[in-house]
Amino acid sequence: MFHIYPEEKIKKGIVTDVYFDRTVKIIKEKKLDKTVAAEVRAMNLPCRYEWAVLAGIEEVLNLVEGLPVKVWAMPEGTLFHSMEPVVLIEGKYSEFAAYETCLLGFLCQASGIATRAARCKKLSRGKPIYHFGARRMHPGITLMIDRASYIGGCDGVAVEESARFLGEEPVGTIPHSLVLLVGDTLEATRLFHQVIEPAVKRVALIDTLSDEKFEALRVARALGKDLFAVRIDTPASRRGDILEILKEIRWELDLRGYNHVKLFVSGGIDEQKVHQLSNIADAFGIGTWISNAPVVDFALDIVEIEGNPIAKKGKYSGKKQVWRCPECGSTKILPWGKDANSCQCGGKPQPLLKLMVDNGRITEPSPSPQKIREFVLHQIEKVKISGV
Repeated sequence: MFHIYPEEKIKKGIVTDVYFDRTVKIIKEKKLDKTVAAEVRAMNLPCRYEWAVLAGIEEVLNLVEGLPVKVWAMPEGTLFHSMEPVVLIEGKYSEFAAYETCLLGFLCQASGIATRAARCKKLSRGKPIYHFGARRMHPGITLMIDRASYIGGCDGVAVEESARFLGEEPVGTIPHSLVLLVGDTLEATRLFHQVIEPAVKRVALIDTLSDEKFEALRVARALGKDLFAVRIDTPASRRGDILEILKEIRWELDLRGYNHVKLFVSGGIDEQKVHQLSNIADAFGIGTWISNAPVVDFALDIVEIEGNPIAKKGKYSGKKQVWRCPECGSTKILPWGKDANSCQCGGKPQPLLKLMVDNGRITEPSPSPQKIREFVLHQIEKVKISGV
């Protein structure tokens, strides 16, 4: 067996921390069950980020579908900040208490991954980035990781099943294993060209056996216009100055008329390297930096009981709405029911928390991954990344 829970156990609310079950047992036996409002928010964002990307909402809605609760949430892909409520749940506490463990799990990890992907995309200066990190995490959550990386801004993913789910083509090149089995970079590239369908772009891996510059020239001469790109995946132990290596390869290719051959970089890529190399690299394959992103530390806290504001110490009581100006992007958190009439820039702030589940019924279908990704890309055009 594989160590993953089947969907039905998650949906039944039995994948939960034991103290929730004990709490529900007590309040039911002592007739203490009450209608509450509870908010999901993060007091701080990982790595001192100024903003993060909300992901996992579709799974949250599927989790609570059928429960006698109301759920307001920011649309999936919304950029949010610390202290902003991203989800609001209202109903009898016993009806959703056991679901907190999974609900937060859906949001925390997916949002962390989507945020890292968005930061890399923002720093790439428009160059494509592809998610190659499935092998770094448990295969039972590969689809979640690939989806979160894609909606966060990645241009594609490597896993075939994930790409099929997303409605995209999987992205991959030539592995080191093929070059080693064949015994030569050029011959491995030729065999790839002979066997693999023409629709797949020819990207030669050039760092397995010999100097990258000379391998790049060998495959460029052999494939000519059929060669789309060369990939440099040099391990850290042999990396040297990767920027200078790329500049050297670019110079030698251009000097001989191979200006069409692009430079694809992978292997230990993080957002600092994306920023450093984006002026010369044409595409990036990013694995661990995205797949193993730090989670967003969301918490779910009661803020009202039977309509009365109340919260534990360190938290703000009462339901809240988050208002954002579509013109300048400024955000306000206001008590529920109080409108943000206008913005200093003259724009009209809009409420971010939308009713998405009404007494167990999902109010509208979730947007496609492509729509969410477009939404994210539009928003990150207007924000900055500091400290890179």
